[in-house]
Amino acid sequence: MDEFSAKIEALEHLWMRAWMQRDRNQMKALAARDFIFLLGSENPTILDRASWLEAATTRFRCTGYRFDEVYVRRHGNVAVFATRVGLEAKMGNRDWSGDSWVTDLWQKSKVRRKWKLVERVLSRPDGDEQMSAAIRSMQLWR
Repeated sequence: MDEFSAKIEALEHLWMRAWMQRDRNQMKALAARDFIFLLGSENPTILDRASWLEAATTRFRCTGYRFDEVYVRRHGNVAVFATRVGLEAKMGNRDWSGDSWVTDLWQKSKVRRKWKLVERVLSRPDGDEQMSAAIRSMQLWR
């Protein structure tokens, strides 16, 4: 693994540990102002940054994860990270554990020159309409 790929993977682990520890400040520091979380399923749903930070520290809890083979590619000041991820997670009292595919877009900020997470797409073969509705209920702008 090259140095750049290792850097992005380390940021991914930092993000996931912050989610597990419900560390709002760490996730806020890593997320770009225009961060979007997209649940890619039969009924896709998005959360903006504020909604994600609220959900990830309250109702949408991650207690464990494992990355499969990691793919990282740099495009100038943008990086793509993709992997299959095994999640141990709960949405409220409902178990949401299982394998998913995650694709993250990182961008190097212009002023401070730090990598920020711009977009996370979490995809899973999930035809469960209740999950989409549960994610949608976390949208703070509604």
